[in-house]
This record gives sequence, C-alpha cells and structure tokens, in this order.
Amino acid sequence: MIAMMEQDRQIADVIAKEQPGLRSFIRRRVANDADADDLLQEVFYELVRAHRLLLPIDFVTGWLYRVARNRITDLFRKKRSVAFSEGAVETDEGELLELEDLLPARDGGPEAEYLRGLLLEELQRAIAELTDEQRQVFVAHELEGRSFKELATETGVNVNTLLSRKRYAVLHLRRRLQRIHEEFEEK
Repeated sequence: MIAMMEQDRQIADVIAKEQPGLRSFIRRRVANDADADDLLQEVFYELVRAHRLLLPIDFVTGWLYRVARNRITDLFRKKRSVAFSEGAVETDEGELLELEDLLPARDGGPEAEYLRGLLLEELQRAIAELTDEQRQVFVAHELEGRSFKELATETGVNVNTLLSRKRYAVLHLRRRLQRIHEEFEEK
C-alpha cells in the first residue's frame, strides 16, 4: 500500500513538472485545443500504464515527448487528407506555392474533382514509399511547418542529416510524381 502511494506521488510529481512544457509542445503541432488536451491525456495515461507495469523508463522527459510525437503522428494520419491541403511546395525558382494551388479547383466540376482525388492519392502513396526517416522529416517540415533546428533538438539528429533526408525525400517525390504530371500536361 505504501509503495503504491509512493508510486502515485512520483507520477503526480512528473505530471506537475512536465505538463506545461508538454502541453505547449503538443499545442504548437495540433490544430485545436481539444485535440491537444486529448493527446496530453493519452501521453500521461501511457506514463501511468508504463509505471504500473514497471516498464523501464531511463529518461522520463524524453520518453514523454517521444510518446507525444507518436500520438501527434497518429492524429495526422487520421486526418491525412486535411493535412495535405495545408502543405506547400517550393518551385525551382524559389516561389512558394500552396499545395491547394497545384491541384485542380474544388469547384471545377466532376473531372477536376476526380483529378484532384487522384493526385492526392498519388502523393500519399509516394510519401508512403519514403524511408521512415525521410518521411518523418518531410512531414514534420513541409506539412507540420516545423523547423530543422526544432527537429534536431527533439530527435538528437544533426541539422545537416535532417536536410539530407528531406532532400532525398523531395527528389523521390519529384521522380515519383513526374509521370503523373506529364500525363496531365498531355491532356
């Protein structure tokens, strides 16, 4: 009984200490407060569960942020089609185009709607073909708007490695999507 009370006190201390920073971390990456609060609750639930199961956690803060990142990724996967509409693409000339600008108009009729869906599906498949490291960097930087410096701090991977991973991701996506682009140019 005393050991259980001590365990509860330890968990409460961790939650009190980590909650403000973790909430801020999640809130910067999630569109609304309700989703952020749900994710925060899930992260702390995982902490309590791991603690009760006596799972070894060497660095609690890092573990909490890793669980938070995983939950955020899960949320984005559920809302993937929405996330793609918020992305941006840089042209070779350095002009920043919203992904929305590159797709056929939503109100362009049945053919445009069909082409729009086809392009989004191809983009999703192309992103799924990336290695895990490339996909994580591409999604975090391009779709979530996170900086390389921020990613380096969170992951422990240096900025140059992250830049390289994103570069390979972009090259793959360009090659992969070139075929469908050429098909649309012909029509």
